Amino acid sequence: MSPSPRRPTLADRLQQQWLTGGPLSAALLPLSGLYRVLLALRAFAYRTGLKSVATLPVPVVVVGNWIVGGAGKTPTTLALLALLRERGLRVGVVSRGYGRDGDGVRLVTRVSTAREVGDEPLLIHLRSGAPVAVGRDRVAAARALLAAEPGLQLLVSDDGLQHWRLPRALSLLVFDERGLGNSRVLPAGPLRQPPQALSADQLVVYNAPRASTTLPGFVAERRLAGAVSLADWWAGRPARMDTLMALRGKPGLLAVAGVARPQRFFDMLAGLGLDFDARALPDHADFAELPWPADAAGILLTEKDAVKLPPARVGAMPVWVVALDFAPGAGFAAALDEQLQKLFAPA
Repeated sequence: MSPSPRRPTLADRLQQQWLTGGPLSAALLPLSGLYRVLLALRAFAYRTGLKSVATLPVPVVVVGNWIVGGAGKTPTTLALLALLRERGLRVGVVSRGYGRDGDGVRLVTRVSTAREVGDEPLLIHLRSGAPVAVGRDRVAAARALLAAEPGLQLLVSDDGLQHWRLPRALSLLVFDERGLGNSRVLPAGPLRQPPQALSADQLVVYNAPRASTTLPGFVAERRLAGAVSLADWWAGRPARMDTLMALRGKPGLLAVAGVARPQRFFDMLAGLGLDFDARALPDHADFAELPWPADAAGILLTEKDAVKLPPARVGAMPVWVVALDFAPGAGFAAALDEQLQKLFAPA
């Protein structure tokens, strides 16, 4: 594997100092102080009734994080949906739909595009089959989804932890290897809100090899599930490990990742013995132009990227979608069942 070299930018330097501290982070502490004041005022408004949490007829589970960037909310959401459906619950999903055109409410369908609804909501719908609605106003999205799917018993919000108007009966906090970073709030650090003790309606999932904070939680089991051709992926066929392993030793492969932490994808591929060149793209890259040379022997993509590439876009180029097998860790299902018993206990 030979990742493309790139000169560090100011944003790269800041993100590094978000983990370790440094002069650039320290210089931004006054702005972090202002951010804390704004958060405190917002909390005061909700606590005193100046602002109110909306009401919805079904419980809401929010999957979110305290730290900015891709900590693993979408794979956690997909794993949660699978567990909830195994328990016989009819579940829908609401999301902002980051990076899409417009902020209004929209229902996601199989013919939606990532530009219309966002790449992650489209991926969630295609992978899980769950009904999904997107909107900057998550409450409005929830109401539209419930109107369209009146039999839903539970809603999952992909992100929205800081969308305080959205009611929540349970919150799943997702952390990756970064933990709390330098423990400073934006912009001097990566935190969207100050750290606090867990409440009884919060569970923690670590999308990392081990717990990265002192908060008690569940360490996710994460591995690649295999590969499938782009056309077959769009047809709903599952990834197979033998398909991925057959690519070992194939020369000229290029792995492309437009996700928040592309190196994680590249490392997992390399860990299986694949030889490839790596091309990291910006998170939510729109693939308006195909980011690979015409003479590449084949392309390896994440599922988040595949939703932006209908098979007709790639022509005769061999493209494989590499899927992730993600489980929230031993004991999580039992903790979830305990929370569900509270939510659906007879009045």
